[in-house]
Amino acid sequence: MPRRSTAREDMLRSAIALFRQRGVEATSVADVLEHAGAPRGSVYHHFPQGRPQLVEEATRSAGTFMGSMISAGLTTLGPLRTVEAIISGFRDQLLATDFASGCPVASVAIEGPQSPAALAAAGESFTSWEETIAASLWQHGIDQDRAHGLATMALSAIEGALLLCKAQRSTRALDRVEKEVMILLSGVVVSPQ
Repeated sequence: MPRRSTAREDMLRSAIALFRQRGVEATSVADVLEHAGAPRGSVYHHFPQGRPQLVEEATRSAGTFMGSMISAGLTTLGPLRTVEAIISGFRDQLLATDFASGCPVASVAIEGPQSPAALAAAGESFTSWEETIAASLWQHGIDQDRAHGLATMALSAIEGALLLCKAQRSTRALDRVEKEVMILLSGVVVSPQ
């Protein structure tokens, strides 16, 4: 049986990694190809609409991956431990990359007007994450409106803290957000019986 090429998936993973560290506009197709070790013509073979399609699909892929991690965490750990795990994962990435790495979906949202389809994908990802977290909070005894507000606040605080951490070259903002979000959520989340 012939071996299946992984070039498409490799390019998506490379685009996501580079978006995290450089941002979307500072990442060229050539950068993605070099990072992925893919031949030059392969981008148009796998992404016939070129860079806009690559950016959109990488954004969707990153959003889906993070969404599945959030869902799995909420199912096994509950909302408090999942939020802690998200923050811990971002903290580890920041430290491992000398404060270069952030959220690839956020980088698309910040630079979105250049790629409307990718911006839409980023918005859909954030909405999905909010809805998933809000549903878990509701299942843990929080009124539906409050659950949505808390989910939005937690995600906004984490994403904003990531920007501060990158600019300040310190995890201080993320550490503070983690402390405050944990205090807030632990005061309202009811443990399932």
